Amino acid sequence: MLDAPPLAPRVLIVEDDPNVAEVVARYLEREGYRVETTADGAVGLERALQDLPDLVVLDLMLPSMGGLEVCRRLREVAPVPVIMLTARGEEADRIAGLELGADDYVAKPARSKLTWSPMRRASAVSWCR
Repeated sequence: MLDAPPLAPRVLIVEDDPNVAEVVARYLEREGYRVETTADGAVGLERALQDLPDLVVLDLMLPSMGGLEVCRRLREVAPVPVIMLTARGEEADRIAGLELGADDYVAKPARSKLTWSPMRRASAVSWCR
């Protein structure tokens, strides 16, 4: 019997701007990732905890629960790679996200291939575990 091919890494995008979520999802799907999206912080955390993704792309400013809190709670449970994707580019925001366990921080708008390289690195690390 033949072994089934491995599933592509799964990325959970938690982003309340539908245009940004769509752009990120399309890019990742073209790169071969399976993508799930949600626009709400609490829902994103619940989905991540129910079925751990290989990577979480997380906005900071979200309805019901902010991205920093989602990251903190997720990190209490699992070492899932987290990339913060946000318009808030101040150094203090970056430091807060990284201190809470984010693996990298990408500022919006994310338009170039260079912008996406942290996602590739983070998901590759997860994929190799």
